[in-house]
Amino acid sequence: MLRALAIDFNSFFASVEQQDRPELRGKPLIVVPVLAETSGAIAISLEAKQHGLKRNCRVAEARAQIPGLIVVESRPELYIAYHRQLKEVVESLAFVKKVQSIDELECELSGVFAEPPRALRLAGEIRARIYEKVGRCLRCSIGIGPNWFLAKLASDIMKPDGLVLLDEADIPEKILPIDLGDFTGIGENMAQRLRAAGITNVTQLYAADSARLRSIWGSVEGARFHDWLHGGVQEREPVKHSTVGHSAVLSPDKRNAPAALAVLHRLLQKAAMRLRHEGFFAGGLRLSVSYRDGTEWSSDLRFNETQDTLHFIHVLNELWSRRPQAHATKAPMSVGIILHQLLASDLHTADLFESAKENSRSRLLGAVDTLNQTFGKNSVYFGGAHGATAYAPMRIAFTRIPEPEIEEIDASRKRRLRPKKEPAPPPEE
Repeated sequence: MLRALAIDFNSFFASVEQQDRPELRGKPLIVVPVLAETSGAIAISLEAKQHGLKRNCRVAEARAQIPGLIVVESRPELYIAYHRQLKEVVESLAFVKKVQSIDELECELSGVFAEPPRALRLAGEIRARIYEKVGRCLRCSIGIGPNWFLAKLASDIMKPDGLVLLDEADIPEKILPIDLGDFTGIGENMAQRLRAAGITNVTQLYAADSARLRSIWGSVEGARFHDWLHGGVQEREPVKHSTVGHSAVLSPDKRNAPAALAVLHRLLQKAAMRLRHEGFFAGGLRLSVSYRDGTEWSSDLRFNETQDTLHFIHVLNELWSRRPQAHATKAPMSVGIILHQLLASDLHTADLFESAKENSRSRLLGAVDTLNQTFGKNSVYFGGAHGATAYAPMRIAFTRIPEPEIEEIDASRKRRLRPKKEPAPPPEE
């Protein structure tokens, strides 16, 4: 029985750039986080992939391999806008069960859509609607299967613009030629474990029983993998939100102690804003610094859970003062901040003697967040971040799609703290 349809948008960031800028269509290009020859590609157009370029390749190396290569700086807000538009289009035809990542959607199949002919027709309708409503550059590979795991595998078999259906009758024959490393959940470390256990191909992997895979994985994930591989529908436990943090590689002018501390303050203030927006309190803060000579240092402090940026600032300054004396003259290369020991807001109980102060600070910080959402990030910030407000730009991670309305500016507010009052209708005569 077919239960899942996976949509994987091919070379997503690069395809969005080509759709948004017609002059880029049909040309090899890469998308990078920063325009620098040492920067690594975070997305590669289909045309560039035909020349053998791989993700994370350096700009200088890519230019040498492809004369005339176009290098484009990442525009996260644009990619998020296209993601939302694509999700809306897909939802007009199918139930989107889960957003797996910014370029992957999982749709649930049921009723007549669980039959192969109707599932294939639905996939064709989805692709046609995407081309019509969003654009021809947004090519996608679609996989259909008994569960998300096999549907995702099917979407990877034929790229770009592939459409592959793996029914229960197709398993295991159609998946036997696939490399172990192409399966979701088998990275290099797990592949090494499997090889050490005598499993070097899919035939052996499929033949292994649940207990053996659980032993190799060292957790219940091995048993889940066995179930998914055999067409089962065992659900993965939801990932618990355990940390909120940010890190940054320092530009040459910031590779000194005062500037690095300012960047840390900027990262902390952004993390604290996200913490409040996502409805958590934090009971721990971890600071990390890596240096040009390859050494690293980190420190951690625990405290009563809070959302108070001012409290976090005091903790950050305390941790910074604990750096070893020998590190004072070292050149920092990157810094990071993590808020952890998270507690959901509805589980938080204010300290009896601090509740009035906490409520007051909460209103103050809520007002600061509102000002930044209305007029743009860094409209109001704590002074420790002065000189480093350009750091911590919005980034799209595999497991988290940021909200521009929170991290940059909420355009729907139209730079107004209060909604504009509509003029009263004229009195009736």
